[in-house]
Amino acid sequence: MTNQQNDIQKLLHYFALETLEVNLFRGQSLDIGTGRIFGGQVLAQSLKAAYLTTKNHEVHSLHAYFLREGDCHKPVIFEVERVRDGRTFSNRRVSAIQNGKTILIMSCSFQKHETGFDHQAPMPNVPKPDELTEKTLIPIDKIRQLSPRMRRTLTTQGPFEFRFVNDVDPFDETPKDPIKRIWFRARSPLPDDQIIHRTLLTFVSDYHLVSTATLPHGISYLDPRLQFASLDHAMWFHRPLKIDDWLLYDCDSPSASEARGFATGHVFDINGQLVASTAQQGLMRLWDKAEGA
Repeated sequence: MTNQQNDIQKLLHYFALETLEVNLFRGQSLDIGTGRIFGGQVLAQSLKAAYLTTKNHEVHSLHAYFLREGDCHKPVIFEVERVRDGRTFSNRRVSAIQNGKTILIMSCSFQKHETGFDHQAPMPNVPKPDELTEKTLIPIDKIRQLSPRMRRTLTTQGPFEFRFVNDVDPFDETPKDPIKRIWFRARSPLPDDQIIHRTLLTFVSDYHLVSTATLPHGISYLDPRLQFASLDHAMWFHRPLKIDDWLLYDCDSPSASEARGFATGHVFDINGQLVASTAQQGLMRLWDKAEGA
């Protein structure tokens, strides 16, 4: 097994939930270097828990609220409520729990496949991934400013490959248009199973999205003065997808106000098909160090 295949298998291990009881599951936590659970992890695990209570349905939408920080050194319990099972649609409500407290709630809806009307917005005209190169997210001369754990997280090749259409230096304080366009894919082939592909897309959709809202304001999401945290996350799955082939994440932020940043994303496959859409709101609170002195 190559290192790239090993990275994917390690990540999939976190979505192999342990069944504790009917509608009750446990998942292990991933340490990405921040000291707290990565939002994409608990989103994807919540979706997987819901999948484990459905048959012959694919998720078409999910809506989640982050309520508390999670501890990446402890497992998470997932309690699934089977809200409804109809002929075409099934609905689930999931609570993610640590230390007896809910850290995330998610509602998700599943649908049996059917055909119908079809249209979509066009994919942006951007360079293809083979015209771009993979670059480190953090410029070499800025890496030493990071803590050792964050340095490891942001400079180590993980299970996904990212190629940025626009060079993004998170330390650059020049205001920019609130737009990010990023090609990404899993680094090794995966089984042809939409549960795997949609769960992994849920995980990776939490990368780079709401930080788009910082771009017009000339501040980095890594700035220690900025309190930055996801508040909610929504996804809509429009068409079958393959996360081991190139996908374009087209992110923009139409608004920031009242200490909240809002961002939306559209995910296109290499052929221009719109396969998913996302929306996220995050806390963006700038602390003045002088106030706490």
